[in-house]
Parts: sequence; structure tokens; C-alpha cells
Amino acid sequence: MSGTKDFSTTRRDLLQAAATAGAGAALLGSMGINPALAAEVGRSEKPLKAAFSNAGLQATWCAQGKQAAEFWGKLFNVEVTWFDGQLDAVKQRAAIDNMASQKWDFVAIQAFGIGTLTQPVQKMIDAGTPVIDMDTLIAPLDQINVHSFLAPDNEFMGASVTQALCNAMGGKGKIIMTQGALGHTGAQGRAKGFTNTVKQFPGIEVLDTQPADWDVSKTARLWETYLTKYPQIDAAFFHNDDMALAAANIMKARGRTNILIGGVDAMPPAIQAVSEGRMFATVRNPSCRIHGGAVIAGVSAVVGGEKSGQGIPKNVVTDGPVVTKANAAGMQWMQDHFLI
Repeated sequence: MSGTKDFSTTRRDLLQAAATAGAGAALLGSMGINPALAAEVGRSEKPLKAAFSNAGLQATWCAQGKQAAEFWGKLFNVEVTWFDGQLDAVKQRAAIDNMASQKWDFVAIQAFGIGTLTQPVQKMIDAGTPVIDMDTLIAPLDQINVHSFLAPDNEFMGASVTQALCNAMGGKGKIIMTQGALGHTGAQGRAKGFTNTVKQFPGIEVLDTQPADWDVSKTARLWETYLTKYPQIDAAFFHNDDMALAAANIMKARGRTNILIGGVDAMPPAIQAVSEGRMFATVRNPSCRIHGGAVIAGVSAVVGGEKSGQGIPKNVVTDGPVVTKANAAGMQWMQDHFLI
């Protein structure tokens, strides 16, 4: 998490002091947040209690999201309590059952898998607690009345990176996709984007599409096998950067650094890898925008009285751009300040 640890203490204090002193609306407006909303919501007079959970803090995307939620929580006087999903559906379910047994002003959840948390989440919704769904569907939106669903267009992310790889391959060659968790709706969208894009290139053969469940150790084992089994691999698309960089280490050890690597998330290590040419491209899945946005959505509901489907849409698309050498530095700056 090198990119977020270097956050300027001076700037952090400035933001929080400005919000406390009543200048927060103007400051937040300058950061792209609706000034009218910022003025209406501001800081809660009493601390709000919010519960957050994402898939697992072992993943750098999730760890960065936690930092963003805590930063924006301090700005808006929200006490954020974390329930780690541990990249395990059963363990996350136990954590959310625990969450649902307590009282919160609002909660925000990224599920490890669709349909795994429906019962405890419904219990919180029935109790009148606004539930913000982040990145992955807790359940289809027509089956559960979440306050809002903040997520990128995962199909777009998968397609855009795959398109960049296919173009760089000259429309021919052999490619592998390493998926995340099959029950994760984000992974499903990325796989769909990959598949639909590769279909446009009849000269490209897909060698394998096994999932690694966001697990870097499992990714390394898969790629040890692939590099032995396949003498030609021209490109590889990974559903997140952690898996991409884990595989890149195996490729380097095997002397197979000619393989074009594409990932998703645009985390600081991947941005550096793109800048240095060790990865070809990644696309930003904006963890800061999603987790910070969940804080703002919750505060807007509790303090500002913003209604689901009226004030805030049921589905808020939080896309980020493809990251190449041309925009890597700016993307890193925005992450350092929890903006994207």
C-alpha cells in the first residue's frame, strides 16, 4: 500500500479542519462533490456509527478502500467499524451476522459472493438501516432493497484492458484469463468483457480461464503450471492487479517476461509496474471513490434525509479510466488523496 501511506498529513489536517470549521462545503465542492449537498450534509453534530465490510483486507484494493472509508469518515464525523470478509464467503457471513446483531446509523458492504449475505442484510434493511452495496451485488437489485449500489462497469473494465492487449498482440496469438471468484459479480462482468472482446479476434486463442479467487498463492501455482504446459503465451488478463503481479514474478523467474500483462484495479504497485513497463496496462476500479462515496451516501441519508431512488439512484456507476504510462502519475496522485 505504498501509494496511500505517503498521504500528506498537512493536507489531511486541512481537509478535516475545514469541514469542522464550516468551510467543508466549499472545500468539498472544489473536490468535485456537489456544493449544495456538502452544505446540506456537512459534519454530523454527533458521531455517526457506520459498519463496513469488504471481501478481504488481504487484497490491496480492499485495504485501500478501508483507508478511504476511514479518511472520509473522519471528515464527516463518522465512526467506521470494520468487519473483514477475509476472502472467504463463510467467514464474511459470520461477520455480517455479527454486524446485523448491532445497531448502526448506516452500513456499507462489498460481498465476497452474490447471494451469500442476503439474510443478515435484509434484517438490517427491515430495521430501517440504510445499506450501501459496494462493487459487488449482495443480491440482484430487484430482490433486495439496498439504499444504493456503487460499482464500476466491470464488463467495460474487462473489455477495455482485453482490447488493449489484443491490439498489442496484433490480433493474433495466445492469451490466458485468470479470473477472480466465480460468485463475484464484478469478476463475472470482467469475464464477460474479456470473452466478448476476444471473440472479435479470430486469430487469438484462449488457452485457459481458471479462477484463482483473488488469491496470489493460488495464482502463482496456476502460472507455474501454465508456463510449463504452454510454450507460447503472448498475453494474460487478470481480474485484479494483485494476481497479475504475482504471476509476473513467476514469469520473471522463468524468463518469460515477453508476456503482455493486463490487470484491473490500478493499485499503486500496478501503476508503478505500468510506468516501468512490467505490466502493459490496468484499469482503475476506484476503491476510494466507492468506499468514500459510501460514507457520503450514508451521511446524506442519515443527516440530509436523502431518499433511495429519489435523491440517490439505485445504481451509481463509479468508473475509472484505463491506466497507461501517459496518465499513471496523475492516477497515483488522486489515489494518494483518496479521490478515485
